[in-house]
Formats: sequence, C-alpha cells, structure tokens
Amino acid sequence: MESKNLYSLKNSLIAKCLFLISILIPLNSLNGQTITVGGSNWTVTVPTITEAGSNYTGTYQSATDLIILSGTLPGSFLNLLAGGAARVSMRYNNISWNNSLRLYARRSGGSATIGGLCIACSATINGGTTYIEIPQAVDTAFFTINFVGVLGLGNSVTYSGINTQLQINGVSVTLPATTYNAQIVFTIGPN
Repeated sequence: MESKNLYSLKNSLIAKCLFLISILIPLNSLNGQTITVGGSNWTVTVPTITEAGSNYTGTYQSATDLIILSGTLPGSFLNLLAGGAARVSMRYNNISWNNSLRLYARRSGGSATIGGLCIACSATINGGTTYIEIPQAVDTAFFTINFVGVLGLGNSVTYSGINTQLQINGVSVTLPATTYNAQIVFTIGPN
C-alpha cells in the first residue's frame, strides 16, 4: 500500500513540475527584447555669467533627434501579449550627477509596422509626446507600442524613427561648477 502511495505521490510531483515548467518556458519569450538606441551624447553649453546677481536660464533642451529608438518585437512576444501593447520605460543611472538637476524626455515621430501574415492588423505608437521626468534607478513609462489584429505566421512589429529630445532643469549658480554625467536606460516589456 505504501509503495502505491509513493508511486502516486511521485507522479503527482512530476505532473506539478511539468506544469510549472510549461508556465515558465513561455515567460522566457518576454526576456531579451532589444531596443536599438542611436544618436549621440549631449553636452549642454551653459553661457558664461558676466554680471553679479545673475543666474542661468535653468532649462536647456537638446536637439529633437538626440536619441533615435528602433527595434523589432517578434511574434512570440506578440502572442504572449495577446494583442495588447509593449511599454518602453526609462530611467537614468547616476554617473556623476547632482540631484538638483532634473532630466526629462519626450518623443516625436516614429512608425510601427506589422510584418508577416496578419488579418486586420495595425500597430501604433502612443504617449510620450510631452516631457516626462526621467527618475533615477526606477523605471517610468515613456510610451507604448499598441497592436491589434489576428496574428498569423511569422509576425513581428518593427518600430523605428522614434526621435527623443531631452531637457534638463535646475541649472543654477548655486550648483558646484563641475561636469555632471548620467546614463539613460530604455527598457521594453509588456504594458
């Protein structure tokens, strides 16, 4: 009787483990999506103050296409999201930064197209057209890539030409005169 219970327990554990593995394997398709970041570094040129009692304007903007984002979402990723949306998030890493300075980003332009066999499909890029503050070390939503339709074989969504402009606020004579550096990190995942 005991060997029958052990055999039943063993089969039950194997079934539970296989079920757990079947849940975990598709989640791996959410990992490894890549955002291609083009553009250049931004060096803010702050004018010299020539008169006592003056301060800087405090806010400076980069070119509208300082950073250009693009990439492809494969069909395996789209199927897992069941016709929803992917979210691009952002944060900055402090290299040598003063917390009185605030970084912001906004996007302009961009296109999203669906490749492969797809019925009544469309892809759009939404949000991020007004300045959003970039926090340190914690991701915040920047924009979404939405897609709808009945996915078929070999689907993917390609997004490109997402121009990103940066803004810095808080420049002041009260900050120590030195070079400040931060690294902006963009992440893509399910919305």
